[in-house]
Amino acid sequence: MMSTLTVAEPPSAALQHASAQYLSFMLGQDMFAMGILAVREILEYAGVTPVPQMPPSICGVINLRGTAVPVLDLARRLEREPSAISKRTCIIVVEVDGEEGPFVIGILVDAVNAVLDIPAADIEPAPHFGAVKADLLHGIGKVSGRFVLLLNVQHVVSTLHLQEFVAQIP
Repeated sequence: MMSTLTVAEPPSAALQHASAQYLSFMLGQDMFAMGILAVREILEYAGVTPVPQMPPSICGVINLRGTAVPVLDLARRLEREPSAISKRTCIIVVEVDGEEGPFVIGILVDAVNAVLDIPAADIEPAPHFGAVKADLLHGIGKVSGRFVLLLNVQHVVSTLHLQEFVAQIP
């Protein structure tokens, strides 16, 4: 009689099978996604209030239950031509870690699609070429034969040093 010994998969192999949830959205013709854990809520676009002397990628602020929340025009941040506002335009409100603690910001996108489960094995590292700087991406996910650009929201927001500007909003 022969006994069998089963060996647990090494952690790296176990992570290959894990999947994470991402909120997918459109920017022009391209599909992007961000980790669902950063998302606080999704708002229908109802306009923003412009604030002088903000970085060019900040289109203004919204009133979110009495708090002024800056809104990042993601197209401008990624050096793309912004799309016209449509009935599908949304603001994704996210919370990221800032230098002085958690920080809430809205991200203007053309349309929100769905929550996707993307296995770690279906995510490739961000390329070092193309229209989007590699440090702004976590990687590229493959979903139903289509590529989804996985946005590194933390880096997209933190590199703008927004907390200094937001502190000046009355």
